[in-house]
Amino acid sequence: MTNETLWSKREAAVPRGVGSMHPVFAVRALNAEIWDGEGHRYIDFAAGIAVTNTGHNHPKVKAAVAAQLDNFSHVCFQVTPYESYISLAEKLSALAPGPSPKKTIFLTTGAEAVENAVKIARAATGRPGVIAFSGGFHGRTMMTMALTGKVAPYKTGFGPFPGDVWHVPFPAPYLGISEADSLNALEALFKADVEATRIAAIIIEPVQGEGGFYAASPAFLKSLRAICDANGILLIVDEIQSGFARTGKMFATEYAGIEPDLMTVAKAMAGGLPISGVIGKADIMDAPAPGGLGGTYGGSPLGCVAGLAVLDVIESENLCARAIEIGDKIVRRCEALRQSDRGIGEIRTLGAMTAMELIQDGDPSRADPDRTKRIVSVAREKGLLLLSCGVRSNVIRFLSPLTIPFEVLDEGLDILADVIRETA
Repeated sequence: MTNETLWSKREAAVPRGVGSMHPVFAVRALNAEIWDGEGHRYIDFAAGIAVTNTGHNHPKVKAAVAAQLDNFSHVCFQVTPYESYISLAEKLSALAPGPSPKKTIFLTTGAEAVENAVKIARAATGRPGVIAFSGGFHGRTMMTMALTGKVAPYKTGFGPFPGDVWHVPFPAPYLGISEADSLNALEALFKADVEATRIAAIIIEPVQGEGGFYAASPAFLKSLRAICDANGILLIVDEIQSGFARTGKMFATEYAGIEPDLMTVAKAMAGGLPISGVIGKADIMDAPAPGGLGGTYGGSPLGCVAGLAVLDVIESENLCARAIEIGDKIVRRCEALRQSDRGIGEIRTLGAMTAMELIQDGDPSRADPDRTKRIVSVAREKGLLLLSCGVRSNVIRFLSPLTIPFEVLDEGLDILADVIRETA
């Protein structure tokens, strides 16, 4: 069936609120390549929004899931638990930053992980308030929409949202927001709007995902850690998009040398299987009463065995180091393009979490979302799948699988170079 036919059927059967970046329908995928039903091949610089860090259909992940299917697909951990849940919890608790003993709960989606992190923080502190950052993205449930710092398209028409959620600016020097501006806004919030003793947690992405791949510096994260410690506030680090070797570390927080109280994980943790988690200091994780946490599909056996396989792949294939190599290659190519293109602004990377900002005539204050859309569209026509993001919808983000062969990466970057020149 053609992409056009399937798109027509999609429009008739699926609500318009579910967006799709590309009007092509995948029928097969392997490592960093996707094929549609018309036989077209695409180089994948999206990885299912940073999910297939270990590539599509990695043999170890496939084998683990197939073996589990021979045993059982679901029994519900809260009814009859199983060993893979415990094993994955042990491994992730050991890998999480910081020396404190950790415990881990598994859920199904990233938003569900954030919801539960807030529940745990409130139970542990006895406080209701949560502070998040402008430009942040934490999900599409009611609480996570409240935490998300971007209105369109995530919040439009869905309010009112849960209360006791506050926002301060995320430091983004390229956009004119310094770390001092952000910290001063937090101090002003405590003086003018809500007392610090009412705040259960501050939640932050160490590298903003949907917001545009702006990274919080180690110094800024250390300042947040100190503010939280001084005021009895828990620090929640959202590693949903930045985790599992994407930034060159298992978790981006490691660059700052701090220990979060709670950390949310999802996306790449199971190579494409739906699972998420909250990892946190053991005493904090134990704050909710028995039965207060859980979910029917939380920590599915398929997701757990896939998660164990992913950790094996990250270690055995040295994907943290490979992420840095990939990011360096992308940055070098983008910097070369920028030399002759005043529409390319800042190029940012932390490992293989790389972004290119599109602006007008060299002016960072003049975003170019229209060219950004054209680049994504023309690249697809040439066989390269890209994603855009950013609070101004003018950022191209690069999220290829970390297992991408370098010759395929170079092929994709050649296509990108052609598209940049064509759309200038």
